[in-house]
Amino acid sequence: MNLPIEFIEQTNSLLGQTEAGRLIDVLRTESPISIRLNGKKYQELLPSVGQLSEQVPWCASGYYLDKRPAFTFDPLWHAGLYYVQEASSMFLEQVLCQYIDKSIPLCVLDLCASPGGKSTHLRSLLPDDSLLISNEIVRTRAQILAENMTRWGHTSVVVTNNSPADFTPLEACFDLVLADVPCSGEGMFRKDEVSIAEWSIANVDTCQDRQRRILQAIWPALKPGGLLIYSTCTYNIKENEENVRWIRDELGADILPLDIPSSWGITGCLLPDEDFPVYRFLPHHTRGEGLFMAVLRKTDGEAGTTPAILGRKKEKAGKKPAKKSVNTFSKTQLETVRGWLSSSTSTEYEVLAWEDLALAFPRRWMDTLNLLQSRSLHLLTAGTAIAQLKGHDLMPCHSLAMSLLMEAGVFPRVPLGYARAIGYLRRESIALPGDAPRGYLLATYRGCPLGFMKNVGNRANNLYPQEWRIKSGYMPSEDPSPL
Repeated sequence: MNLPIEFIEQTNSLLGQTEAGRLIDVLRTESPISIRLNGKKYQELLPSVGQLSEQVPWCASGYYLDKRPAFTFDPLWHAGLYYVQEASSMFLEQVLCQYIDKSIPLCVLDLCASPGGKSTHLRSLLPDDSLLISNEIVRTRAQILAENMTRWGHTSVVVTNNSPADFTPLEACFDLVLADVPCSGEGMFRKDEVSIAEWSIANVDTCQDRQRRILQAIWPALKPGGLLIYSTCTYNIKENEENVRWIRDELGADILPLDIPSSWGITGCLLPDEDFPVYRFLPHHTRGEGLFMAVLRKTDGEAGTTPAILGRKKEKAGKKPAKKSVNTFSKTQLETVRGWLSSSTSTEYEVLAWEDLALAFPRRWMDTLNLLQSRSLHLLTAGTAIAQLKGHDLMPCHSLAMSLLMEAGVFPRVPLGYARAIGYLRRESIALPGDAPRGYLLATYRGCPLGFMKNVGNRANNLYPQEWRIKSGYMPSEDPSPL
């Protein structure tokens, strides 16, 4: 690995020559591999952790792996049982555990969310009745984000494709904003050679300016007293400490400390003239990639009024969102798809028509959904798509199979062995026994839903999403799953 001379000089200045040398040596080694379990799915579908043993210290559901398996060929990854995530970024859990009241539902924005590692983690950590808006400005990356959030299976999520400035008019809307801002990517050097080729001192300055524009744009949408989690995957102080100080002084915020053990090896503030609580992961001290994180509380407005930290009244059910097109669902059809939802939770959700889809969306957050639409935000997904109209037929959506909202037994299950599960995920035809029931069936692997198929008698139509299918023809000799 040929690192830029200017980066080496910057690192020597930041850490001192000895520490910088240790960091640079580690950057020439392999990155550690880690995954994070989907708590709700794992608890319900796969109750034992199996051979996973080495836990990520700062994340209860995070585990290191000895080697990188072929995740693409693991049906349980496709089923959303776990997310492949870099260990350092799982530190987000400490912020939520130490500053969020789990009994209070929150409205949360993950501003720069693709591909979805921190968003899926946020959704697992937030109180169940919370709403998460996961946003990505780049259209292609937003589609990847939507796919990963669908796999994760939580219905109280909206995925948007907008610029930070589009959220500025949503004044005092969010209890918490996560801004994992685009950066110079120094912490990704050993995983991504492109980040090395693109790095320069000039780009560091450009990134700092862009980060401040992003923060200025989103600041009005954060409630007074609300939390901002600021993070980057870079090492330098310009994009890190200097920006945190700028947020404090120019936007108005308190920098909050976290209680963490020294054994984790996390490095604090590196400003020569000031010291405040920030958290920097250096891979020669911690087993993970480079990460910087800071927690700030917005101070303008009336102090102590934020629902994010101190409590909130329950949101009232709001109006249905404005329809994007003529409603083609009948009342009978909407009641039919409501019957596909778990009877224990269905009353908590509004079933509504959105173009040719029937969605389940939390009643508590209908006003917020209305607000997002009224501001012309570009919504890619909202809640859980239950069914799609195909002529006069109601076809169950893949997101219903991925969700824990589905009523058990509403669709007959077809257990698949490993080879047939991979065939299903390649969108190949699946042979069914002659006594298999007609209609929509749920393909499963080790008890975990993979998606739907339709038995039409002489064949079974594979309904796995075309754009998600495994394209490779390679077949592992055995299931590579770490679970």
